Amino acid sequence: MRIALLASDPNLYSNRRLIEAGEQRGHEMVFLNIKHCYMKMDATQPEVHYRGGKVLDTLDAVIPRIRPSMTFYGCALVRQFESMGVYCLNTAAAITQSRDKLHSLQLLLESGIQIPITGFANSPLETDELISMVGGAPLIVKLLEGTQGKGVVLAETNKAAESVVNAFKSLKANILVQEFIKEADGKDIRCFVVGNKVVSAIQREAEPGEFRANIHQGGTASVIRPTAEEKRIAVQAAKCMGLSVAGVDIIRSSKGPLLLEVNSSPGLEGIEGATGKDIAGMMLEAIERKLRWKRHTT
Repeated sequence: MRIALLASDPNLYSNRRLIEAGEQRGHEMVFLNIKHCYMKMDATQPEVHYRGGKVLDTLDAVIPRIRPSMTFYGCALVRQFESMGVYCLNTAAAITQSRDKLHSLQLLLESGIQIPITGFANSPLETDELISMVGGAPLIVKLLEGTQGKGVVLAETNKAAESVVNAFKSLKANILVQEFIKEADGKDIRCFVVGNKVVSAIQREAEPGEFRANIHQGGTASVIRPTAEEKRIAVQAAKCMGLSVAGVDIIRSSKGPLLLEVNSSPGLEGIEGATGKDIAGMMLEAIERKLRWKRHTT
């Protein structure tokens, strides 16, 4: 098959691995830089063109790996490929939905998935009420547009929480206020979902003095066996978002597992490095199953 990786940086570990895994499985892999693509919107013959005037009309599938800053244009491209009948591993609708943190949390709650108590308000006048709503300090303040642990602040006192919330609001930033789960002890579980199955999981642990377990924030990864309930939550969360591939972050609390976030472009480096599993190959395999492609064996 001819499979395109739609992303921004060909040198990222995850992107290199997907190209490599696809080629190992006998596919022709193409890297498409999101910024170099442009669209012809036409009722009878929609097209995607690439820098230099090349028409991308021979693709069987697209793997979208869209960074948050490129969500709007990246998802427009994915929708265009979908309109051309090209299979996209994650759809534009699913990516858009999962990137809207507030909307995604509302959808997850509707489907019965538990999250840490979360507050959201538009006006700084509600700051005190917002803080008490989630049980007071210590609490987490999250930028809605943040990623990889950036824009996430731990406020240890109510006064600090008030200052952080008001500072973000003065910048016209959209934020969530969330209860701090002390017993999680700076650890979370990343379940990697492909199709309707958790194919691998790691425990991410924050470095000393840090509360964010993200690998990009210096966290370390180790292999973990998630419980049946954690697997169920991860699969249900991915399904709720409409994602075929997702990184689902869960923390263990005294109330049971709580869902933190669903990521539509989960990184492969931490999980492949810790588990030794060929996660990139599993993502390619999901495309092969969907398009009923049989590998040629000699």
